Order: sequence, then structure tokens, then C-alpha cells
Amino acid sequence: MSQREIFIDPITRIEGHLALRALVDTATRKPSDVWVFATMFRGFEVFLRGRPPEDAIHITSRICGVCGASHTNASMHAVDMAYGVAPEPLGVVLRNMAFAMTDALYDHPLILNMLGGPDYSELIVKKLTPSVWDDAQKTDAPHRDIHGFAKISDIMRALNPVSGKIWQLTMKYSRIAREAGVLIYGRHSHPSTVVPGGITTDLTNAEYLLVGYTYRLTKLTAWAKFLYAVWQDLVWFYEERHGYRDQGLTYRKHNMVSGGLFDDPEAYSSLDGSPEDFYKNIDQAASKREIKPGAFVNGELVTKSYKEINLSIMEHVERAFYEDWKGAMPIYTEKDPEGNPLLWGKYDVAYHPWNKTTIPKPTARDWNGKYNWAAHVRFVWKDGTITPFEVGPIARLTVTAYQPNNYGSGNGVLKVTLPRSGGADDLPASVVDEMDLEWRAPPYSTTLQRVLARAFNVVVDVASAWDNVVKAVELVRNGRVKTSRPWTAPSRRTFGVGFTEAPRGTVRHWVVQEGGKIVNYQIHAPTTGNVSPKDKWGMSPFEQSVANTIVTEEVSPDQWEGVDFVRAIRSFDPCIACAVHLQVGENKIIKKMIVR
Repeated sequence: MSQREIFIDPITRIEGHLALRALVDTATRKPSDVWVFATMFRGFEVFLRGRPPEDAIHITSRICGVCGASHTNASMHAVDMAYGVAPEPLGVVLRNMAFAMTDALYDHPLILNMLGGPDYSELIVKKLTPSVWDDAQKTDAPHRDIHGFAKISDIMRALNPVSGKIWQLTMKYSRIAREAGVLIYGRHSHPSTVVPGGITTDLTNAEYLLVGYTYRLTKLTAWAKFLYAVWQDLVWFYEERHGYRDQGLTYRKHNMVSGGLFDDPEAYSSLDGSPEDFYKNIDQAASKREIKPGAFVNGELVTKSYKEINLSIMEHVERAFYEDWKGAMPIYTEKDPEGNPLLWGKYDVAYHPWNKTTIPKPTARDWNGKYNWAAHVRFVWKDGTITPFEVGPIARLTVTAYQPNNYGSGNGVLKVTLPRSGGADDLPASVVDEMDLEWRAPPYSTTLQRVLARAFNVVVDVASAWDNVVKAVELVRNGRVKTSRPWTAPSRRTFGVGFTEAPRGTVRHWVVQEGGKIVNYQIHAPTTGNVSPKDKWGMSPFEQSVANTIVTEEVSPDQWEGVDFVRAIRSFDPCIACAVHLQVGENKIIKKMIVR
């Protein structure tokens, strides 16, 4: 067997430091082995110990300059629980409204059009797959009456960096989303107004805030319609005309987790009380989130429970650059606040995040041993099944689509009606009209289906923003203008777990506090699990997606650049700053830039 090694370090157009090594069979054009790995260390969990839990809300946002609000929100939920305090309903609504803008409607289009989009641009397609470019020039775009591009090649040209129309529009509309979020958060990307049990947004002129937010939302509504039509056509073109249906496949049977997103104001507000009661009632409140919590294991939706997801998350460090903490560090708890055994008693409780301690131990990279700064994140189910799992837009939409929700009956289809929208002076007039949009959960996750799910996620986020604006107006009109409740740190030891959804997937924070001081803190960014190393339970999503990708470049193997592999990885939108923070080891001289 003739093999070609493709080594890409760093992978560009992502957030942070990520590398890829693949051994590719030149006859089948498919990898025989794959390593995808984070190249830096995260230290936030270490220096949070001893600080007040409320500080974590603001410190953890500094993990990332892109999705800082995602970590703020996950930490906020964890601290709410540990303190047993929840906002007034308007506080919940304002949290939802701000988050929909700053980390969703701002970031998803950047990922689609500026980070991943160039992989499908004229510049890349014409160079590496000229036959695809030739066909794109001849192929009518099915939704040309919506987005205005007559041919598929016109879409590709519009995705060219800097000069392309879609690239330029993304800059504008992402700014509009940030402006709307800052009206509530005070700033971006590190919100200054979020506190345990509420939000400190200045509401002395609430009408001005709501009008300013809604004005920007109308523009983003038109933008969402435009984006979904564009990416529907690109996905159709590659899948139907060029056979890319299985490119970047992760698992034939779903292994997916969603933490859920956008709390119901009355349900979440009702959690106010003790930490124990907060945990006891969290499932009832979480089930009313617009994006639903849940987990698939081997193709079955095994749970819709926030608490059961918490019980099932395990992390170990067999092939990661960390010291095993078992036996060296204390066990903070063997059970959750309701007395259920962590990891269902199927695996050592030391490896649940409430008990995990981050102990970095850098060593030389060993392809048969330790090679990754991301630890192994696995899902442990009641029957003893242990599996890697995927998070991201396709995971949260699939989990939601198979439960009754605001956009469907639970039959695997999501339908959203976006209202008439104004201000689309630089978009086709057709996107001003009210529009019905639909997404069907695919049988499995592939490179292109992950991209399409992200485009529809923009649609869902716009719809959720409208729902919350309406609720905010109703609350203000009824004089329910309080946002926050006071908090007191319990003197006893209490536990909190916070789940939310960043654009790139589920963010999970765990806090153990006692007397207003953090005893232990653990963070799972979406990429922590998606990039975690292979182990006896299988490959994590990044590596699995590359392993199931065939090289399509129309050049000899010695000239392969790995564009299909980075398409697969970028479809997840890796955010390595969320996973690692201190570079170690020798400097590497880059002799050739593989992917520009």
C-alpha cells in the first residue's frame, strides 16, 4: 500500500491552535490512520480555585474572544445553581436576547462565510477541483429567486475572501448582531452585566433598548433567510451532483449531546430557592428551553434530562498531556444532590467533572501514546455503554427535532416561519417577505450536513430572538421590570452545573463551592470533546470525520493539500482557545503552508 502523510500545523481559519496528521492510502484516497490534536494547554480551571464563584462568570468569558458570552452563560447557570438563585422573568428574557445576538447571530455567519466559506470559494474550487468549478458555472442555483445568485459559481465567487459579496455582507451583519447584544451586555465579547440570579442592564429607558434591539433584529431576519437559501444550494450541489454525501461522516448511528438553550422566563425564574431545590427542579425548567437538552447513544435518544446528562459526563487523560488525578486528589462527591451515583456507578466517580483536577504534564508527543492537550470526554450511560459523542448545531437541532418543541412535533422536522422584515437594502427584495423555512434531521452527521445545520441554526436563533422580544415587551407593559434577585453564598458545600450552547456546541461548567469560595471548577468547551484523543471506546468526532473523508483533489498525491480534511474539521468550527492556553515545547519551523 502506497501512503502519503499529510501533516497540517496549524490548521488555519479556526480559533486557536489545532493540528492534523493523516496517513492516506493513495489508491483509495482515504486515511488509514488519523490524529487531530490541540497543541496548547488550558489553565483557567487551576487559577479559579479559591475565588468567589461569581467571579467565574466574568473570568471564564476570557477563555475566548469569540464565544466569551457562551462561557459566561454556562458559568452563570452553574453559579445560579450552586447559590440557589434565579432571575426575575425579565432577567431571563434579557439573558436570552443578548446571547442570541452576541454568540449566535454574530458568530454563526462568521463561521459559515469567513472561516469555512472560503473552502467552497472560487479561489479554492477552481484550483483544486477544476471539474467541480466547470460544473458550477453551468448549474443553475435552485434558490436563485431568494438569494439572487443565478449560478452555483456565482455563490462560490461571492465567498472569495475580502472581495466576495457574501464575505463583505458577513462583516456588516455580524456587526449589527454585536450592536444588539451590547445594548444588554454592555460590551462584547466579555459581558459586563451578568451576575448570579440576574442581569444588571440599565433599564431606565427600556423602550429605547427594545426599539434598538428590534430594529437590528429586522435586518438580521432578512439576513437569515438569505443565508439559508445560499447554503441549501451549495449543499445540494455537492451532495446531488458530486456525490459528497458521506464526506466527513462521524457516526452511522448518532452519538450526540445538546445542553439546550434559551430558558423559559417563568420556568427558570421559579427555580429560585435552595441549591438542592434548584437542582431538583432543573429538568422541568430545562425541558421548556427552546433548544432542547438531550443525548443520543448509538442512534437512540436515551434521555431528555439535564440531570441525566450531568450524571453521564466522564473525562480521563490516558492519551492527553495531563497527570491522572485519581488517588492524588480528594473526591468532592460520589453522588449528585439527589443521591444518584455519578456515572451511574458504571465508572469511577473520580472521573466525573465535579471530582476532576487539572494537572498538566507535558511530554514528548507519541502517536501511540499521549499526543493531545485535550482530554478524553466520554458519555457513560446507565447500561454501561461508554462512547465519544458529538456536539454542535447538527447535534442540538437533531436532539430538538426528535422532541415536541416550538418548531415541530418531534418527528425529526423543524419548521420556522420568519416574519416580514425591512431594511434589506443590500439583499434581494425577496428576503423581506414572510418566509416558511424547514430543516430535516439527516440520518447522520457529515461535513455538508453540519454546515447546513449551522445555516438553519441562524434561522432558529432569529425566531428565538423574536419570541423573547415579544415576552420582554409584555413584561415591561405589565410593570414587571425587575430583573435580578440578591444572592448569598451558602456556607455549606454546594454544587452547580451549567449547560448552554455555543455556536460550536454544548458548553458545560461545573462548580464546587463552600462559603463563597471555589473548591473545584471544571470547564468543557464544545471542542474539548470533539477533538479529544482516540481511546478504547473509539474516535472522537474530529478524527472520525477525517477518517471518513476521501481526497477529491484533482492533482497527484504528492500535491495534495488536504482541503477535504480541513473542510471536515472546519465544519465543526473548532475553538481551541476554549480548550488550551499555554504553549509548551520547542518552536516549529513551518516549511510549507499547506492550506491558505
